Amino acid sequence: MECKEDEEEPLPSSPQTTTGGESAEEEQVMSEVHLGCPPFHSGSHLSHFTIYLPPRKVYDCNTGTFAGTAKGELNSTPPIFNLDEDGDLVLTRRRKPPKDQIIITIQHNITSSIPRVGLQIWRAELVLADFVLHMISMSSIFDGKIAVELGAGTGLVGMLLAHVAKTVFITDHGEEILDNCAKNVNTNAGIFHQNAQIHVRELDWKDSWPPQVAEDLQSKKSYAWTQKEIEELKKASVLLAADVIYSDDLTDAFFSTLERLMSENPEKVLYLALEKRYNFTLDDLDVVANGYSHFRSYLRDVDDAEHNELDSSSSSPCFLGKQINLTEIPKYVREYDRGNDVEIWEIKYQH
Repeated sequence: MECKEDEEEPLPSSPQTTTGGESAEEEQVMSEVHLGCPPFHSGSHLSHFTIYLPPRKVYDCNTGTFAGTAKGELNSTPPIFNLDEDGDLVLTRRRKPPKDQIIITIQHNITSSIPRVGLQIWRAELVLADFVLHMISMSSIFDGKIAVELGAGTGLVGMLLAHVAKTVFITDHGEEILDNCAKNVNTNAGIFHQNAQIHVRELDWKDSWPPQVAEDLQSKKSYAWTQKEIEELKKASVLLAADVIYSDDLTDAFFSTLERLMSENPEKVLYLALEKRYNFTLDDLDVVANGYSHFRSYLRDVDDAEHNELDSSSSSPCFLGKQINLTEIPKYVREYDRGNDVEIWEIKYQH
C-alpha cells in the first residue's frame, strides 16, 4: 500500500472531551493495514492499491472447462519474448501500469475512534475485494445484478463490484463516513462500466425499515433514499459486508437488518468477510474471540442442515452459513498481508 498524506493535523495528546459537559474518552484505534503510514497525524490520507485484473473466463457447458476471455477470444497464441545474444530475457521498463492492472485510490484516515472505524481500511475489506475480483474473473454471477454493500466504510468492495453490476448501493451510517465514501466513488469512477449506477446512501441498522424517504426535495439529505431507490433496493440479489462484526449490539442490529432485507424477493445471498479478534477476559480467564462466537450463534451450518435433511416447510426461519475456502482465492489486491484470522462466509436466509 502506498500512502500519501493529504492533510496533517497532530493527534490530541489527551482523550477527546465533548463540549456539553459529558466526558467521552474516544480511544483511537488503528488498522494493521495502515502500518507504515505516518502514525502521528489525523485527517485524510490517500492510499494507492495495485489491483490485478485477470482475463475473464467463459465456462463451456459442453466441455465443462473455462476457455477464452469474456469476449470469447481464445488464449491460444503463446507470449512473445525478446532475448539478447546470450539468450537472456530483455525486459522493457513500463512507464504506465499494464493493461491487466488498475490503480485504485482510497481516501481514508489512519486512526479513528471506534464509532468512526469506517474511515479506515481494514484487512477483511481487502480479502473480500479479492473474492469479488475472483468471482468476476471466473463467473458471471455478479453481472447485471443489483447489489448492496452494508457498512461499506471506504466503499472499496462496492466500487469493484460496479465493474460488472448494474446497480450498487454503497451504504453506511454517519455523514463524515458517507462524505469520505462519496469522494472515493468520484475519484475512481473510471473503473465502473459505463452503464453502472452507483449510489452512496445512509442505512442505519438500528433505524426503522425500510429506510425513510424524504418528503420533499428541500428536506432531502445528501444521502437520503428516493422511493424508486427503495423499490430497487428490495430487488437486490447480492449483499456484501466486510469487518462489521466487532461488538455484540452492532452484530444484533446487523442481523436484524439482514432479516428484513433478505425476507424480500428475490432470494438474496450475503458474502460477509470478518476478522476474528481475540481479547483476554476476566470471565473466561483466557484469550477468546467472543465477538466471533456471538456472530456464529446466528448461523446454522449449511452442511449440517443438509445432513439433517432440513425441511423448509416445517422449520423456523434461520440464517444458513457456509465458510468459503480462502486458499482457493488468489490475491488480486497487492500490497497487503491477509493474515490467518480472516474468514468469508456465504449466508442465505431460509424463510
